[in-house]
Amino acid sequence: MNAATAQKEWIIVDAENQVLGRLAARIAMMLRGKHKPGFTPHSDCGDNVIVINADKVRLTGIKAQVKTYRKHTGYPGGQRELEFSRMLDKRPEFPLENAVRGMLPKNRLGRALMGNFKVYAGSEHPHEAQQPKTIDLNAIK
Repeated sequence: MNAATAQKEWIIVDAENQVLGRLAARIAMMLRGKHKPGFTPHSDCGDNVIVINADKVRLTGIKAQVKTYRKHTGYPGGQRELEFSRMLDKRPEFPLENAVRGMLPKNRLGRALMGNFKVYAGSEHPHEAQQPKTIDLNAIK
């Protein structure tokens, strides 16, 4: 199967009360197309995934207080840290996007697959024209 012959679908996932890492792993599997019998590692044969309620994702244990996101401005002494709870307030889509990006290949295919991934903080999304199917990722192993 290649990108031209792939049967791509639009899927909606509700992230409310889902554990961040487990949700990201299942979304990465759907984006790659590993759940399909015609999976091909070198082509974009996965589905388009829409995630709603990304601001209601949760972490287990004490990770909600301990987890930090780091970036560097490029200037000396420019390392910045932001806690998970403050990141949810500032950019609620980022923790899930970051987790899924880390589970995809680090090459041009991984960057292309991120184009098939849409994340929204609330329950509204502008993709009704694609007639997406709602799916429960807990049922997929």
